[in-house]
Amino acid sequence: MAATTADGNKVAGGGEKSNVGEESKMITLFSSDGERFEVTQEAAAMSQTIHHMMEDGCVDDEGVHLPNVRSEILAMVLEYCNRHVASPDEKEDIRSFDDGFVKVEQHTLFDIIRAANYLDVKELMDLCCQTVAESIKSKSVEEIRELFGIENDFTPEEEAEIRKENQWAFEGTS
Repeated sequence: MAATTADGNKVAGGGEKSNVGEESKMITLFSSDGERFEVTQEAAAMSQTIHHMMEDGCVDDEGVHLPNVRSEILAMVLEYCNRHVASPDEKEDIRSFDDGFVKVEQHTLFDIIRAANYLDVKELMDLCCQTVAESIKSKSVEEIRELFGIENDFTPEEEAEIRKENQWAFEGTS
């Protein structure tokens, strides 16, 4: 998670080893709830949104405000980015980190997906979406509805007709 400096700023991924030099330029990010995060440009650039802002000269000393990402989720996204920048060649380390990273409550995972989409962090988006896909693999329609809180808006007759017309899609499910 984010470490806090003596002046109260959050430093994303504090304490992680890094192949990024000590003199790496830091940029400031602000979450929707006003938390301030200091992060290396290399880690921030994993976000294509921020990368494009840096290329276009839109990142200045005042920092970047991210109105769609709460501090709790931004800290997690930055932890992910820092870890992937710090250990890009250590595949087993990264795989182990990723496996543990997505072991969160469903609502948190969905918040991370929304943040990864907004910030355009493709690898994180892929990881989280694969986790969701694996969670519904081999589940019945009813189990998926229950898992995601989806209300069935078909009458029993309509559902029976849909199942009949698309029988191939329901093979192996109950």
